[in-house]
Amino acid sequence: MSLVRLNIKGISYSQTQNGAYALILNEVDGDRKLPIVIGAFEAQSIAIALEKEIRPPRPLTHDLFKNFADRFDIVVKQVIIHKLVDGVFYSSLICERDKIEEIIDARTSDAIALALRFQAPIFTYKNILDKAGIYLKVNPKKDDEEQDSILVDDIVAEEIEAATFEQEGYKEKSLEELHTLLDEAVTNEDYEMAAKIRDEISKR
Repeated sequence: MSLVRLNIKGISYSQTQNGAYALILNEVDGDRKLPIVIGAFEAQSIAIALEKEIRPPRPLTHDLFKNFADRFDIVVKQVIIHKLVDGVFYSSLICERDKIEEIIDARTSDAIALALRFQAPIFTYKNILDKAGIYLKVNPKKDDEEQDSILVDDIVAEEIEAATFEQEGYKEKSLEELHTLLDEAVTNEDYEMAAKIRDEISKR
């Protein structure tokens, strides 16, 4: 599968949902955008890395990782967004130390925050971009930031609708089934789903 290089267009916020942010990635040799919903902490960390003039008085978590890696001569060579399952992006850090390459799993938001700090390129596979890439509809009355913000609202609305559908489905499950689903969610490191299932179990 061929890799497509991406750059960071920026971070947009939802005008209708407080605390919802989206990282907008743009294919380097094309017009498609890959929007990824991220948390407020990760949005702040990425924003600080994009704004070179801003230096926190103490290192953020991603800065600490960079300092730790520098101390032990570990370099992040590139980031690859390698999988998309049920709307969740999965990424890998391609690292190198003493000319030995290692691949480390990471959340996409963390991987991109680190890619910025290591000045490492970001890639995804063509089939993922074909599946999730979006062409923004150009409206001459709206600037790019407003367009992206509207895009975030659409994405967040879809996520809320999917979450509501999930929660309704949990109500029909027995306690035994819910505990099985909880174990599966934890095994798959889907902690957001695990929290929803735990909430449903607590209601019983």
